[in-house]
Amino acid sequence: MKVARRVRSVARRIRQTVVSFDNGWSVLQQILTRSDELVYRVGDLQITGPNVPGARVPVYEVFSEDEYAMTWFSQGLGREPVLVDIGAHIGCFLLEFTSQHPGARVEAYEPTPSTGSYLRRNVDANGLSDRVTVHHEAVAAARGQLVMADNGAGSGHNGVLHLGEAGSVTIEVPCVSLAEAFDAAGGHIDLVKMDAEGAEYDIVLNTSPDIWAGVQRLVMEYHALPGHTFEELESHLAAAGLQLARRDRYAAGLGLAWFSRDMPA
Repeated sequence: MKVARRVRSVARRIRQTVVSFDNGWSVLQQILTRSDELVYRVGDLQITGPNVPGARVPVYEVFSEDEYAMTWFSQGLGREPVLVDIGAHIGCFLLEFTSQHPGARVEAYEPTPSTGSYLRRNVDANGLSDRVTVHHEAVAAARGQLVMADNGAGSGHNGVLHLGEAGSVTIEVPCVSLAEAFDAAGGHIDLVKMDAEGAEYDIVLNTSPDIWAGVQRLVMEYHALPGHTFEELESHLAAAGLQLARRDRYAAGLGLAWFSRDMPA
């Protein structure tokens, strides 16, 4: 059964690659020849990332699977929406967002140095440096230093949730408060995307609901962090006027949630 599931998974990924990327066959060749990097092309976009399984996942989540339901969730935000991307990774979400909203501005936060270098490259390669500000910092409840795990460039296991895991390196990165991140965006924020690998509880629960007053919508991946539950996040955000619009559960304590103050659940 395990072999059959593996075969189905590989076949699915091959189909996604060929269908989703304009250079899909080239991407498959790069994977098979174990190139250090992969370059994906989607329309006018070019996305470069490390050729390791964990780093590839967010690319497919955004451009093959539409995991964030981007078109639905970002509808009606006006001609020049403002996005704060917390945990921007190599930039897939913001690249798709700016392609759908040509007038958008983005404040992007990615604390892992090796991953952040790809984020910067992708912003520059797609001519977005005038609309996307890259911050090589984490976001937390307060300014300071954040201790987190680094499992390599583009890894989805970079963050506080993975401290102490075998093979990970512990690093310390600068962090800014959520209030400072929102101030950097100009105060009026249409959309927040958060994938902070467990730090979402510190970011959300330890900041006043008033901080969120200018935010119209939030899409957030939440994680299984001992001592916390998703319902804490939901209650805190509801006090800020952000109601749960949709929730996809992946596993116990793990999933993706969409919140809004102007869209019905």
